[in-house]
Amino acid sequence: MSTNYPIFYILVLLLLTACGRPIAKFSVQGTDQTAPAKVQFENASEKAEDFSWDFGDGTSSEEVSPNHTYKSSGNYTVILKAKKGNKETISQQQVFIDAPKDCLVELSTDYGNMIIKLSNATPLHRDNFIKLVEEGFYNDLLFHRVISGFMIQGGDPRSRNAKPNAPLGSGGPGYQIPAEFVDSLVHIKGAIAAARTGDNVNPKRESSGSQFYIVHGQPQNVARLETLERQKGISYSDEQRKQYSELGGTPFLDQDYTVFGQVIEGLEVIDKIAASKTGRGDRPVKDVKMTLKVID
Repeated sequence: MSTNYPIFYILVLLLLTACGRPIAKFSVQGTDQTAPAKVQFENASEKAEDFSWDFGDGTSSEEVSPNHTYKSSGNYTVILKAKKGNKETISQQQVFIDAPKDCLVELSTDYGNMIIKLSNATPLHRDNFIKLVEEGFYNDLLFHRVISGFMIQGGDPRSRNAKPNAPLGSGGPGYQIPAEFVDSLVHIKGAIAAARTGDNVNPKRESSGSQFYIVHGQPQNVARLETLERQKGISYSDEQRKQYSELGGTPFLDQDYTVFGQVIEGLEVIDKIAASKTGRGDRPVKDVKMTLKVID
């Protein structure tokens, strides 16, 4: 990145240098990015001992050359203060972050955050999920059913402020969503899918209006996948076989439950939640609350 400074600015820098004052300077790597955007700041300050960064989104840092993630689109004013003793100078620049092209949702827990990419191939589930997230429906609900090696499930509105040992898993917004089975969307680790009632009362395999699960799963071998292909009449791509082998998953659920997205950041958070100690009904003994936000 090159910048042409006016003569007056150059004279000011020369004067500051002569006076022994610090000079605040920095560059921004990757200013044309899409949210959530990871931006690297390169500090080029002179004669400074301490630094203070204001990233323009309510967060700050005292690192020399920090990395920062902008979770939402916008035009941010970044301010660097370079300090030496009681002397200080300031430099600032604008950082532009574009809105994401895909539908992204951030799911936050005490165990860390996940970024979920919703699939455009399942528009009914995508639009319903976005609607509920924007309404704040999921905020403070629990992952009320956790089974290591299988999945973590939440989205029951009755789980908000639920007492210990209260039976959970039957609540919802009062409607169901038609199934949207897509060959390209399978139950690999990190897949987000809709919970539903059983085939005996739900032969069309319609999805719960709000309850969902995120796959934890286990590594799958070729023989197991080939058996499922014969039993279910499906065919896995080479990439899907590789993902099931390396990431793991729950392929026996494919084409029975609608997968409508994938965790693209924060797979380790699933591991942490799945390791929770559980009690009756596979509910974690220590509540695991969620907060969801659309990344725009």
